Amino acid sequence: MTQQQARQGRLSQIVALLKQAIKGEDLDFTQGSIRRAVLLLAIPMMLEMAMESVFALVDLYFVGHLHNSSHAIQTVGLTESVLTIIYSLAIGMSMAATAVVARRIGEKNPEAAAKAGVQAIVIAIAVNIVISAVGFIYARQILLLMGASTETADHGTTFARIMMGGSLIIVLLFLINGIFRGAGNAAIAMKSLWIANIANIILCPILINGFGPVPAFGLTGAAIATTIGRGIGVLYQLYHLFIGNSVIRIRLTYFVPDLTQIPALLKIAVPGIFQFIIASCSWIFLAQLVATTGGDQGSAGYQTALRLMMFFMLPAWGMSNAAATLVGQNLGANQLERAEKSVMKTAKYIVVYMATVMIFTFAGGRYFIAFFTNDLAVQEFALRALQIMSCGYICYGISMVMMSTFNGAGDTWTPTWLNFFGFWMFQIPLAYILAKYAGIGPTGVFIAIPVAETALAIGAFLLFRRGKWKAIKV
Repeated sequence: MTQQQARQGRLSQIVALLKQAIKGEDLDFTQGSIRRAVLLLAIPMMLEMAMESVFALVDLYFVGHLHNSSHAIQTVGLTESVLTIIYSLAIGMSMAATAVVARRIGEKNPEAAAKAGVQAIVIAIAVNIVISAVGFIYARQILLLMGASTETADHGTTFARIMMGGSLIIVLLFLINGIFRGAGNAAIAMKSLWIANIANIILCPILINGFGPVPAFGLTGAAIATTIGRGIGVLYQLYHLFIGNSVIRIRLTYFVPDLTQIPALLKIAVPGIFQFIIASCSWIFLAQLVATTGGDQGSAGYQTALRLMMFFMLPAWGMSNAAATLVGQNLGANQLERAEKSVMKTAKYIVVYMATVMIFTFAGGRYFIAFFTNDLAVQEFALRALQIMSCGYICYGISMVMMSTFNGAGDTWTPTWLNFFGFWMFQIPLAYILAKYAGIGPTGVFIAIPVAETALAIGAFLLFRRGKWKAIKV
């Protein structure tokens, strides 16, 4: 075989792998090549999370070009910071669903997997109804509490009300995708975000700026477009749960509350929810600290940098989710060594990706930021924040893989305690001291983020090596 033929053969294999990953099918990840298993899961999961990050960037782009854009950008950023608490509910329940569904699939029991997934949906709906109602009623007060000026709060109350009131759609989108990921069919989760995002991209300019008979809603139009887009994605998910050909097929009878299954799910989900609430509250505190020390322009710059950073990091989070599915299914099949090897292979790929992203961010950060805002003061804050926070990209990636490993095994308490000490006991005090007492303002917050994430990654890896996650029963 010539060298050219060998290259063509490898290219054909890569193309075939990409087609299989994007097409999506139910596969047994408890046997065969670990490298192939990681890639088949990671590719659609990365594309799924890339689509989720595009949601925020699309909104940021269009509102960043409105009149009084600093108020609009700050409103979007602060609202998203508060919504991270609701994301915590969604992600916590999604982790529980992924862990239990993956374990049942590994045990070759798809019916039990489907029932567990539906019970997670029942819990999430019941809890989120209350949370979304509170967010809708007190939207303006929440923006003020977050450090927004009175003018910004007046400008953005309707946006915040729509986003918080429609948060059930966000929860369902995350949760149902977690069910599909646990079953090993990450392509359906990816396609639901594609559909939702395409709808958002089409609707955003129409509803924000107006088109033909459609009036211009301004900032409020961004919230309407995002909510409708995500709603369409949820309808696609429900179609595949009820009618599609996935290994997970649900029936209406599964929605009857199961008093045996619900406590088992909550045992995993509650610490998982706290895990992300701890992280979310830390980010909310940091956003408020930047707003009070850097003003509206400092806050807008920080939110712009965060959106760009998350655009690059969410695909890595998607890649790390592959570890959760592989760990859950292999533990279900009692293949402990294969589960650990899957984690290390995923970590290797994520380090390469994050190192590449770090170089890319430093090289093009100024150009990316200028694309989203014309305000020079906002651009300077955003560039400083992006360059400092990007220094921790590799550690962010390692931390994500380790956390996903624990969560996929059903050990949601370990990452919860790691987040508690890493964020509340270390990151928040460090940011406050640097911003207030050291007198460097928002820059102190920017520095505290990669420092704390590095410590978190080291602690998570040491606990992973101890191996207690392998003994968790779900």
